[in-house]
Parts: sequence; C-alpha cells; structure tokens
Amino acid sequence: MRVLLCPDKFAGTLPAPEVAAAVADGWRSVADGDDLLIRPLADGGPGFVEVLADALDGRRVSVRTVDPLGRPAAGEILLTADGATAYLESAQACGLHLLATAERDPKATTSYGLGLLVAAAVESGARTVVIGLGGSATNDAGAGMLAALGVTPLDAAGAALPYGGAALAAVAALEGAPRLRGVRLVAATDVDNPLLGLHGASNVFGPQKGADWADVLLLDAALERFAGVLEQALPGCPAGLGTLPGGGAAGGIGAAILALGGGCESGIGLVTRATGLDTALDTADLVITGEGSFDHQSLRGKVVAGVAGAARDRGVPCVVVAGQVSTGRREAASAGVTDAYSLVEHFGGEEGGGLAAALSRPAEG
Repeated sequence: MRVLLCPDKFAGTLPAPEVAAAVADGWRSVADGDDLLIRPLADGGPGFVEVLADALDGRRVSVRTVDPLGRPAAGEILLTADGATAYLESAQACGLHLLATAERDPKATTSYGLGLLVAAAVESGARTVVIGLGGSATNDAGAGMLAALGVTPLDAAGAALPYGGAALAAVAALEGAPRLRGVRLVAATDVDNPLLGLHGASNVFGPQKGADWADVLLLDAALERFAGVLEQALPGCPAGLGTLPGGGAAGGIGAAILALGGGCESGIGLVTRATGLDTALDTADLVITGEGSFDHQSLRGKVVAGVAGAARDRGVPCVVVAGQVSTGRREAASAGVTDAYSLVEHFGGEEGGGLAAALSRPAEG
C-alpha cells in the first residue's frame, strides 16, 4: 500500500514535518511493509518557510526583526538558488504564537517586523518576494509593514501615528514612498476574506486575536479609513481595496500588498507545486492529512481542503488527523474527507482530560 502523509502544522504544538514524522512512526508500527511518501505542507501561515526550505534548493538567511509588540525576534528569508525569489512568512514577526494570552490586543499590535523581513528580502537582490500570510496577531492592514518600508501613516496635523490598528482611525495621509526597488510582492494565502465588512479581517479574525465586539467595530472603521487613504496616496493601489478577495489575510496585510501593486497566490497551491504533491497524489492508495483544529475554516482554502479535494478528484480516500475535530461528517465528506480522527477524543479517557493530553503529547497520539 502506498500512503501519502501530507499534514499541515498542529498550531502551537508541532510543525508540519514533525506531525508527518509522528504519523509515519505510528503507521510503521502496525504496517511496516507499506510505502510511505512524506510531504509536509503549509498554506502561508506558520511553517511556510520551513516546508519550502525542505522542498526547494535554496538558502535560509537569518534576519533580525521585531514581534507584534516591538520586541526583538528572530526571522529568516529563504532565497532560491539563483537569488531571484525570496520567501518569508508574516508569522515569524506578527505571529499570534509570539504573544502571551494577556498580551493579545489587535488595537495595538503591529506588522512593522514583517516590513523588516520584506526590506531584507529586497536588499538581498531578489526580484520577487513571496510573503506567506497567516497566524497573525495584528489587525493594522499592514500599516506597520508599510512604515518599515518607508511609508508613514500621518494624522491630520501631520504627526506620525502610533502603531496598531486602532490608531488608523485618525489616519489622514501618507508620507514617503515604498522602498521596494521595483520588486514584485506576492501574498501567499488561502484566505479569501476582504479587508472590510462582515466577512472582513476585523469581524472574522479579530476575536481570535483578543478583540471584543467594541474593538471589532472600532477596527473595521479604522481600516475602512486607512483603505481610503491608501487608494488616494499609492499610485499602484487598485480601486475598491476594502472589498478585494484576500485583502483581509493576516489582519489586512493582504490589502497592503495589493495596495503596493502586488498580487495574491494560493499558498497551498504554491507549496503543492514546490513539494511535488500532485505527482505523489497520482500514485497514492491512501492520503493522510491534518491540522491542529479541523473546523469550518479548514474547508475554506486551507491545507486540508486542498488535499482532500485533490484526493477526491483522483478517487483516493483521504483521512484527516487533527487535535480537535468540529466539522460535521457530511460537510467533511462533501469536501473529499473520508474520515477524521481527533487526538482529544483519543486521549479522552485519560486522567487530566483529552484536550490537555492532546496539547502536551500530540506526537504520541
């Protein structure tokens, strides 16, 4: 039997390569004669660079950056062998995992650190910079990133605004020009949410980052004001920025990339091509994928949805392993998922509760 193991990360516990290795160990313990193909995946969020580094013949370069509260953080860029393309991920500078629960406040967190990573990629000589978006703690529509690239948001008096999404309620103009040296930016994301509105960055993702209902309303209004300023001030900014698909990715960083004349590309599609997943799917008898939480968002362009759909198109069964499973069986089946297994349920009978065991010992599950 030829089994393809292609999971995403288990957020907060295991990166995708370790998830794949753990599943492989478990499978070999009961069916050692099977042929296992291991292809860890990512969709633009945490682990994007690590997964691509394993698949591409490139060079990883360490970069000093800052976290969502401005504290020193370690980041990196991945350069292709010819140096023409650089890959980086927003989560290394803006990631929710970089903050303690009490520190999560999207009114104040900034994407400035991502701007430092982009600047390093530009200075490396790359002509295309691909930015993996996902898992962010920010909701500033990339205002911090723009500031690091030389574009400063100002209030009506001409003073530079503080960092964070809430401050954008007072934005009136921009100062400076983006220092991109003609580099093309690409947002790698499988989130199709727009920047604004009921399905926008603030409403959908703000509560996950610490926003209450009043914060959501404030942030959505602030980003609407900022989008208007971006449209007026940046020559390459498309009209209707607040409504464009993908603009809401990573707290609106997608919109900032679009405003700079960049484009959006499917993160899972990009990783699929780099890892040769399509070829592996063509020869598989069974596919095993997974992520930390298999829920309603999983079927909206995430790794699991992409893998399950591709397996279904080939008539290959697809099994999901996850920390938690809350997606309905019928909904999952319609996306191509044959069955789903939860670590929380697996550990459910143990003392201390299934969730605690699943979080502390995910590889054992």
